[in-house]
Amino acid sequence: MKSARTLLAAALTLAPLTAGAETSVKIGVLNDRSSVYSDSQGIGSVIAAQFAVDDYAKELGVKVEVKAADHQNKVDIGAGIARGWYETEGVDMIIDVPNSSIALAVNVLARDLNKVLIGSGAGTAELTGKSCSPNTVHWTYDTWELGHGFAKAVYARGGKKWFFISADYAFGKELEANASEEVTALGGRVAGSVRAPIGTADFSSYLIQAQASGADTIAFANAGGDLSNALKQAAEFGLAGKFTMPGFVFQINNVQALGLHAAQGVLGLMPFYWDQNDASRAFAKRFQEQHPRKLMPNDMQAGVYSATLHYLKAVAAAGNGRDGRLVVAKMKELPTDDPLYGKGSIRIDGRKIHPVYLYEAKKPTESKGDWDYFKLISSIPGEQAFRPLSEGGCPLVNR
Repeated sequence: MKSARTLLAAALTLAPLTAGAETSVKIGVLNDRSSVYSDSQGIGSVIAAQFAVDDYAKELGVKVEVKAADHQNKVDIGAGIARGWYETEGVDMIIDVPNSSIALAVNVLARDLNKVLIGSGAGTAELTGKSCSPNTVHWTYDTWELGHGFAKAVYARGGKKWFFISADYAFGKELEANASEEVTALGGRVAGSVRAPIGTADFSSYLIQAQASGADTIAFANAGGDLSNALKQAAEFGLAGKFTMPGFVFQINNVQALGLHAAQGVLGLMPFYWDQNDASRAFAKRFQEQHPRKLMPNDMQAGVYSATLHYLKAVAAAGNGRDGRLVVAKMKELPTDDPLYGKGSIRIDGRKIHPVYLYEAKKPTESKGDWDYFKLISSIPGEQAFRPLSEGGCPLVNR
């Protein structure tokens, strides 16, 4: 097998270097380091960003410093860190930002201060909708893609009557709204919904309401540790096998937390899985070796790597890392191409376009070993996976 470095280098299309002095930038990885999203993003996203810098910054002629901070899933703390980074610490680009409310706040700061925001852990599709900005790129996934994509997949498998258990902030509400829209359009029905605060430990009352609703599908519009807790308690209630239970942001970390016995049959919609190909496996091996808990990378952490690499290409091509609008315009101009996400593009509204894959958690008897958790069900071309450009309401479109 080729080395990780050889595989990654072979897939890189270098942007032209600008003559003159070396360009320098600071990158800030802003995410949850201590709560429900710490495994989904956390230190893993920092590792991924640093890998991209280590692999390509020198040959692109860009000097890079990577910073990291914990936003604690609190808007005031996250916005305060972002403002301090942008205004006083010289950070040029902030990346990741799980928790949509925080991402929307940083989106405004990046626009007003002419910096760059790249959302990987961020979910809200508003970042490329009415709140779109010439300073923001949305990379890995969004609530429109997951809501509509999952609704189609589950409806085709017989999920006609839905009940939602949703995170009680922008991310969960948007997921629920998008999935409900698609379910209704397909001819299904929404039986009801409840909202759970982030960090909820006890889902029993919500599960009882879902069970009593008459629904055949209990949909979890939450993520990270909240999703793991909800699915675990649903299994303890004996709901597994009686209901279809999609988890919209169901990742490898959730399977690791639950075990395959509890997770088997749950669907996941994602653009990256560590066992896709030689390049993904090489990256995963390297990532696991560096991770303090020896976890495998998920799609959002791989997205940080992919996005950081493309950002560095754009900085090198622009010869200027300080002008956020110029760098984002260059990101949109250059085709995206990296070993983890493959070839793609960035639309005028800032939406990164790439294929998305529907996976199903394996039965314990199907798994061949540690971290062998998913089997591929189908693929969705990028042009079909994400919201049509004309429907988002982004003011950058048709200017």
